[in-house]
Order: sequence, then C-alpha cells, then structure tokens
Amino acid sequence: MKLAYYIKKVRLKSDSRVEALLDRFRGAGHVLYPVGQTSDFQPGTDALLSLGGDGTFLSAASLAAPVGVPVLGVNFGRLGFLSESDPDEILDALAGGDYTVEERELLQVCCDALPAGENCSFALNEMSVMRMGASMLGVEVEVDGSALPTYWADGLLVATSSGSTAYSLSVGGPICLPETKVFIVAPISPHNLNVRPLIVPESSRLRISLHSRDDRAVLTIDNRNYTVPADCRIEVCAAPVRLKRLRPGHSNFINALRSRLLWGKDVRNGSDPE
Repeated sequence: MKLAYYIKKVRLKSDSRVEALLDRFRGAGHVLYPVGQTSDFQPGTDALLSLGGDGTFLSAASLAAPVGVPVLGVNFGRLGFLSESDPDEILDALAGGDYTVEERELLQVCCDALPAGENCSFALNEMSVMRMGASMLGVEVEVDGSALPTYWADGLLVATSSGSTAYSLSVGGPICLPETKVFIVAPISPHNLNVRPLIVPESSRLRISLHSRDDRAVLTIDNRNYTVPADCRIEVCAAPVRLKRLRPGHSNFINALRSRLLWGKDVRNGSDPE
C-alpha cells in the first residue's frame, strides 16, 4: 500500500515508538511519505496514517477529506476515541484486510470574517462561537429560514453525530451513533434556563448571527480558533464532501463508549452477582 502519514506534535516525530512503527511498515513493503498540507498528497495514496491523539486526527481529517483519502487513527495520545487503533495491531489489520471504510458527515462553516482562503472550512466534530469578554452573547439562529428563540449564553455549538461525544457531550447534548444523519444545536452555559439542545436534520442550513456589548467573539472549527467581530454572520450546513475513515474490524462504537468514556460505569453493573 501507498500510505501517507501525519504527525502534529513535534515530540512524536522523534519518538522511538513512531520510528519503530514506520520501520515495520517499510519492512512489510509499504510505501510511506509524510504530509503537512493537502497539496502534499501523492496520486495513488491508499490511506493517511494519523499518528497521535484525537486532536491530531481532527487535523488529519481536514487535510484528507478534500482529496478523498481515508484516514486511519493510530493512538499515541490519551483518550483515543477517534484515534483508536493500537500501533501494535494495525499492520496485521491492513495486511489481512481486517478493516472497513466508513464515511463521516462533515460540517461546512462559512464566515466572511475568517482569514482569506478559509472563508469556508470543514469540521468533523463541531463548530462553536463563544464570548471573548465578560458580556454574554445573544445568538440568533435560523434553521432553513425559521428563527429560533434568541440564545443568551456564553456561546453556541453545532455538532455532527461524530462530535456528539466531544464538546457537545460536555454541554449536555445527546450521544448519537456515527451513522445518525443529524446535527446538534446546543447552547454553552445558557442564561435562559428553558432552552435545550436541538436535533436538526443534516440537510438543514443554519444562519447564525451574534450581538454583544463586546466587539469580538471566538469562532472555533474543530481544533482551530479564530477571533471574529461580534456582529459577524456564520452559515453552517453539510459539507459537499465526507470524511473516509478506516475502521479496524474489532472496532465498535458502543464498546468505545464503554471503554473510553466509561459509559454505564456503576458498581451495580458488575458482572458478578452479589
């Protein structure tokens, strides 16, 4: 196979574990080369190895999705929810064809206040807008032209089903299976207590506008942060491309919830009856 690899953390580039893994791949006859941006991909590349944690996977996804190269997350980080593959197991999995390629929905986030060339960016997990100063934000949201009540909050996020186990989960959003075709609209620390996260179809187009006594706000697209004017307008919809993700044969979303997020961890759920 012809494999690209991406390393975000500088310290991992000289990590002996990473070097040993790359040597094993070369020894098995695979062609390897590094990438740092989308234009680095060579024709005929079969997959991109994301070497690191979930933050590295998010960056790798933004590189690979536009060119349709599948991403395989190899866990050299901590949680490893997206980068779930064990470095000691992936070589055998690829050699034996013990994997599937799944597609994940992406958000397309468009805002004129973003830097030139990044007016429309993709997000695998979520986009969020948050207050920068002490004043709360008033967030106006239209879903397919229908206005929701104003959110008075520290901010607002829009998450994909993939992102339901990320930032959205921490603000009280639901857990969605990755194949669920929905987006989650959720306020961040709302100051009006009668608002709840809202589930909308992935076909929805959202228009977001802000007002605040502060003149700046923070727009986050996955793990990328931007300072934007507090009166900016943001449009969010499904991206025209999807992320292809290599999933090892033993991978299972429900098992990942149990093992990574300790879902259902309770002394009453022990396997041995009292």
